[in-house]
Amino acid sequence: MKNESLLPQAGRLLIAQPLLGDPNFDKAVVLLTDHNPQGSVGFVLNRPLSFNLNELLIDFPPLKGVVYYGGPVRDDSLFFIHRKGDLIPGGQPIANGWHWGGDLEPLKELIRSELIQTNDIRFYLGYSGWGARQLEDELEQKSWLVNEASSVNPFTDKPGDMWLQVMRSQGEEFSIWLNAPSDPSLN
Repeated sequence: MKNESLLPQAGRLLIAQPLLGDPNFDKAVVLLTDHNPQGSVGFVLNRPLSFNLNELLIDFPPLKGVVYYGGPVRDDSLFFIHRKGDLIPGGQPIANGWHWGGDLEPLKELIRSELIQTNDIRFYLGYSGWGARQLEDELEQKSWLVNEASSVNPFTDKPGDMWLQVMRSQGEEFSIWLNAPSDPSLN
């Protein structure tokens, strides 16, 4: 749904302008998990990495699915978004029944008992972060579009199609973005 008047807030998406110039965010869809006067935090939803959770964590119960690139900040740390806020204490509500983080020990037990499946949770290496007013400045420069998070499902949507899916919903004025190359020098 196109809405140019949307402001950034937890539970909204940031859609990267295709010629942003930062390879960390090339055609990225970022879910904001926090936005306040001190800054913003979010996770890139559409960048699966080539390894799974059990390759990173030795003492973690087996869980199928890959780990995603969350962003360039603290890319040596693991974070997670889930839709089991009623079962995982300590998580922060985001939107649409989605939560960010929570206590690991109850999470491990829920995975062992199969109360959490791969399509209930996503793990991210690193996060995307902005300092005070940084995101607002980037929005003024038209580096990002803000969209409702309900336009994607981070747990089931195909990550490779997510950016195009959201951009198609923005209307004709953004159709030029759909065919923009990631590297304009190759055009």
